[in-house]
Amino acid sequence: MIKKISIAFIPLILFISCYQPERNCSDYKTGEFTFEYEINGTTKTGKFIRDTNFSVDYYDNKIDSASVRWINNCEFVLKDLNSNIAIHYKILSTTNDSYTFEYKNAVTDSNKKQLVRIGTATKIK
Repeated sequence: MIKKISIAFIPLILFISCYQPERNCSDYKTGEFTFEYEINGTTKTGKFIRDTNFSVDYYDNKIDSASVRWINNCEFVLKDLNSNIAIHYKILSTTNDSYTFEYKNAVTDSNKKQLVRIGTATKIK
């Protein structure tokens, strides 16, 4: 009985393991976007404008600029122009007007645990 049940689930498991989320990353290389972030327990909305070479972020009454280096269609590194801190981004999935991404420090410190965070950006232009 258990063999019959496990054999019946094999096609289902194979189907689920082969599922790939939609990733039309090239649609999100440039444009104007909004994103949500949290500071001291308060959720806020920021905005950034990205072209092929630079990204300008507007958040918490601040403006920050970074250079953009694309690794492939779905991964890029933003390097802050003032502090030289580099953040690696990977687009995980896309929809008609947004993308979900993960990000982490591009330069790793072997003495610290790498924090990977997830976010969503919505294209407004």
